[in-house]
Amino acid sequence: MGITIEPLTESFAARIGGVDLAGGVDDTDFAAIRRAFEEHGILIFHDQPLTDEEQIAFSERFGPLERTISASPTGGTPFARQSNIDIQSGGIIDKQDRRMEYQRGNYLWHADSTFKETPSLCSILSAREVPPVGGATEFVSTRAAHEGLPPERQAELDDLVVEHDLLHSRREIGFHFTAEEAAQTPPVRHPLVQINPVTGRKSLMIGAHASHIVGWPVETGRALLTELLDRATQPEAVYRHEWRTGDLIIWDNRSALHRATPYDTSKHRRLMQRTTISNPNAPRV
Repeated sequence: MGITIEPLTESFAARIGGVDLAGGVDDTDFAAIRRAFEEHGILIFHDQPLTDEEQIAFSERFGPLERTISASPTGGTPFARQSNIDIQSGGIIDKQDRRMEYQRGNYLWHADSTFKETPSLCSILSAREVPPVGGATEFVSTRAAHEGLPPERQAELDDLVVEHDLLHSRREIGFHFTAEEAAQTPPVRHPLVQINPVTGRKSLMIGAHASHIVGWPVETGRALLTELLDRATQPEAVYRHEWRTGDLIIWDNRSALHRATPYDTSKHRRLMQRTTISNPNAPRV
C-alpha cells in the first residue's frame, strides 16, 4: 500500500501509516518520512513496538545521536528515559526521589536540547509502557506562531539572539544541580528566529530553556519571550496526544515545543524511551 500521511491539524502534525519501523525502512520510504517531517514538524506512528536497538537504528537515519547529561537517569547513553520505573529493580520510583524531581521539568513547554551549543534536529519518543489514565504529551508549532505574527513584528525579531540555559529552566521547578552537573551545561546562545534549510520557513526558538534576549535588559527580554510563548501555546493551538503502547512520535525541535502532562506516578507505571538527534548544521551566533 505504501506510506500514508494524514494531517492532524491545519498547520502541523501528521499521522504516518503503512510502514514497519522495526523491520527496517528502505531509502524510498525514509525519504517520504523525511519530507513529511520537514513539512509537518510532528509525525505520529501507531503500533511500532521497538527494542532499544531498533529505535537507535531508525534514529540514526536522521543524523548523529546525542548522549544524555549525567543528571538524567540514563546519563551518558543515547536514551533520555522518561519513566517512574527504576532501571535496576523494576519497581516504581518514589515521587520524592531526585530522578522524579528532575523529570518535573518536562511539564514546562520546551524544545529538547536548546540549552546545548549544538542544538538538536529532532527527538524520537517510543511508548514502551503507558498508564491507563494521564501522561499525555502536548505539542505546539513555533513555526505557526511565527507565521501568525504581522510582517513588521516578524522583522523586529529577525536579528535577536536568545540565551538558553538548563539551569534557568530547572530553577523554575525548584531543582538544583550539583556543581559538576551544572558545569556540563553552561549557557549558550542561539538565533531567536530559526530558518528551515529545506523549506525556508521560519520558526521561533523559545520555551522553558530560553532565559533572556542577549543585549536587552533581562526583564524586558523575558517579557518578550513570555509574550511569544503565550502566543504559541494558546489552547486552540495545542495538539494533545494520548499515548498507547507502541506509539512513536518524531518532533522537530527547531519548530515545535512540547510538554508532558501529569499522571499518578505512585500508582501507574510509565516507560518512554527518547532518542535525540543532533543538528551539527544549526546556525551559529
